[in-house]
Amino acid sequence: MPLDPIFAERLRVHRRYLIGQALAAAKKRLTSLWPFAHALSAGTQKTRPDAAARPSRRPAAPDRTPAGPRARARAKHRRAALAWDRKELETVGTPGPDIRTREHVVDVPGRPAVRVRIYDPRPSPDPTGDPTGDRTGPRTPLPAVLAFFGGAFRIGGIDYPTTDAGFRRRAVDADVVLVAVDYALAPEHRYPVAVEQGAAALRWLFAHAAELGVDAGRIGILGTSAGANLAAAVTLINRDHPDPLPLRLQVLEVPVLDLTGRHLDLRATRALGVPTVIALRELRSVARTYLPHRRAAREPLASPLCAASHEGLPPAVILTAEFDPLRGDGAAYAAALRASGVDASAVQYLGVTHDTPIFTGVLPAARRWHADVVAALRRLHGA
Repeated sequence: MPLDPIFAERLRVHRRYLIGQALAAAKKRLTSLWPFAHALSAGTQKTRPDAAARPSRRPAAPDRTPAGPRARARAKHRRAALAWDRKELETVGTPGPDIRTREHVVDVPGRPAVRVRIYDPRPSPDPTGDPTGDRTGPRTPLPAVLAFFGGAFRIGGIDYPTTDAGFRRRAVDADVVLVAVDYALAPEHRYPVAVEQGAAALRWLFAHAAELGVDAGRIGILGTSAGANLAAAVTLINRDHPDPLPLRLQVLEVPVLDLTGRHLDLRATRALGVPTVIALRELRSVARTYLPHRRAAREPLASPLCAASHEGLPPAVILTAEFDPLRGDGAAYAAALRASGVDASAVQYLGVTHDTPIFTGVLPAARRWHADVVAALRRLHGA
C-alpha cells in the first residue's frame, strides 16, 4: 500500500537529515586521514600571545554544560527532540486527560534508582478533589500495566509531551493503572542498566500493588520501539527468576528485538527512497550507543529474539508498521513465541511508519492503533 500522504513532507525532511548525517560523517573521516588536518585545525585556534596571561576581571560562572563536545552535542540533540515532541503533540497528537498521577523512586541494586509515574484513571480519593493527592481510600483494585517509552535507547522520557499524553489516554480508555518507567538513557548508562531498572520496577509494582489499588493477579507489560525491547527483556528476566511474578500480557509496539540486525527488513526503507547503506548506518548507531560492545547484541536481554527458549512467556500482542524496517523483528518474535506455545498475535498497519502511534489527531490509522492497544490492555480485566 502507498505511504499515507500525511507522511510525505516528513519523509523528505527525514531523508535530508539522514543523508546530511552520512555526508558529515564521511567528511569527518576523510579529514582525519588528511595529513595536514590536525596542523590546520591547531592553527585556526591560536589566540593572542598575552590572552592566557591576562587575568579575567569577572569571576568564572559555574559550568553547567555537560563535559566534552560529545556530551554537549547529546544534550543539544535531546533539547531539540523535546521541543520537536512538544510541537508534535500540538500539531498531530491528542492531548491527554487530566487524571491523578503520582511518582515514586525505585531503588535498583548496583544501578541508578529509577523514577516511575503512576497514572490512575479513578477519581481522586482526596476529599479536596486534588488530582495529585496521595491519599488512598477504599478503591476497587484495577489491572495495571508497566510501560516503557521509545526513543532508540538515547532520547525520550516520561516527561515528553506525546509520551505523557499517550499514557494518560491509554490509562483512561483501558481503565488500567499505568506505571511508566523513566529508565536511564544511553550512552551515559548502557545495557543492561535500563533492563535491570525495568525488572526492579516490575517487582516494585507487584510488591506495592495493594497500596496502589492494583490487582496483582492482573498485571501486564507494554513497550514501544526501544521500550518494547526492554519490556520483552523484562519478561525473560521474570520468567527465569526463582520466584516469577504472574505477568498476564505483553503488548509490543514497533519493537526492536534483535540488535544483531538479522531480522531488519530493509525493503521498507528502500520503499521510502532511503539508500540501504544510510539506513543501516542509522540503525547500527542505535546498537552502538546502547551496547557496551558488539558481542552484547547476541545476549537475550539485549536481543530477546536470541533467547534459547521463549516458552512460558506471557501472551503477546505485537503491532508493526509497513514502512518500518523493524517490522521484521515483530514478525519474527511473534513466530518464535508461537513456536514455543505462547499465545501471540501480530498485526501490520499498512501505509504508515514507525512513529504512527503519536498521530492520533490527524491519522485514522493512528486512532485505530490506539484503539487496538486499548482493546489489548482491556484483556487484563478478564485475566
